[in-house]
Amino acid sequence: MKEAMYWTSEGKTVKCSLCPQNCCITEDNIGFCRVRRNLDGKLYSLNYGKVSSIALDPIEKKPLNRFYPGMKVLSIGTLGCNLKCSFCQNWSIAHADPATIDTDPEHIVQKAIELKDDGNIGVAFTYNEPSIWYEFIYDTAKLSSKAGLKNILVTNGFISKEPLEEILPYIHAMNIDVKSFSENFYKDICKGNLDDVKRTVEVSSSKCHVEITTLVVPGLNDNPEEIEQLASWLGGINTEIPLHLSRFFPNYKMKDINSTPRETLEKLKEIAQRHLKYVYIGNV
Repeated sequence: MKEAMYWTSEGKTVKCSLCPQNCCITEDNIGFCRVRRNLDGKLYSLNYGKVSSIALDPIEKKPLNRFYPGMKVLSIGTLGCNLKCSFCQNWSIAHADPATIDTDPEHIVQKAIELKDDGNIGVAFTYNEPSIWYEFIYDTAKLSSKAGLKNILVTNGFISKEPLEEILPYIHAMNIDVKSFSENFYKDICKGNLDDVKRTVEVSSSKCHVEITTLVVPGLNDNPEEIEQLASWLGGINTEIPLHLSRFFPNYKMKDINSTPRETLEKLKEIAQRHLKYVYIGNV
């Protein structure tokens, strides 16, 4: 365990301000993300240095199509998440209890350096939601940057403004999930909110390379008008922000919904291209 960043004490209850869930956690209990616990009136990170998944991935798998294309990145993940999307594609580490190995920032950075000859450019924090691994990522990213490596976040963007701004100087690229352009979708399907994710996109796109992914779920967020609103908003920030429209596969609590037809993705791509220079179809 490691004492967490971004919390305040209210008697024996602690309030976590890392993400917009703003959990008030009573003694010996955990927050929404399952990896931050109140012990004796202090908030601790339970997943510091705990790795559930590690691989040397093509950069395009993040997906990042316009950031060092053709290169690879050492990709690591932990457990837990601060949203609860019913369609989660990585639920086995985000919402279950996967086996983990213990490591430290120095080991991860050394491994990333050793893999340079294999085309590695740095470290990607991915697979589950990286922002709830904040203390470990913050320590690792600072070391990684000092070593001349690139740091990547593959994130749902559901993070409070202050911790986002504190870590951004050490982040070189992000793929941010904008799961829908509907507030009701975020509230009902993901247990979060859209406005905080939009803020993350707006703040981050002025500080580092940003690409956006939307998993297109049939009947829920595949309305052409919604995708046009999303693309128009992104275009208003920067028309060169890449958008990935990704195919949904039945998973987690949405096994009763069919995979996204390719024809739907092609149609939505044409609509998004009215506002954005780079639109890609994924998971096909």
